[in-house]
Amino acid sequence: MNELSLFNSLFDDGDYGLFPAIAKNCSFGVPQVDVKETKDAYTLEMDLPGRTEKDVDVDLKDNVLTIASHTEETKEKKSEEKKEDVQWLIHERRFNSFCRRFSLPKDVDSEAVSANFKNGVLSVNIPRKALSAPKKISISVA
Repeated sequence: MNELSLFNSLFDDGDYGLFPAIAKNCSFGVPQVDVKETKDAYTLEMDLPGRTEKDVDVDLKDNVLTIASHTEETKEKKSEEKKEDVQWLIHERRFNSFCRRFSLPKDVDSEAVSANFKNGVLSVNIPRKALSAPKKISISVA
């Protein structure tokens, strides 16, 4: 199978059913991804507006690609607001986090995976390697 499969796709629709413990650890603003395949590589693109490359972690372990981010309101911003005598009526944007996991196919060259962040879009290039062809085993007579 030469497709990236979503490891956490069971939870993407927000219906956590029998998994309420997972629901409280998941963000409802999980960024969507586009994945394309060529003969040389897979490319994953994720829109992350308002974030920088410092806000995003990309890890690869045991053929599972993990993209995660956690942002919080800084203490400096909070102290500035207190100086101005600001009274919040609604304040819902204090923090945001997400974690997406992708099981990669066997033909991925994990040593050559690279990521680029430009204009709020994370692009992960996942090169492919040639899989070894099936080997014919000769049977000797004893």
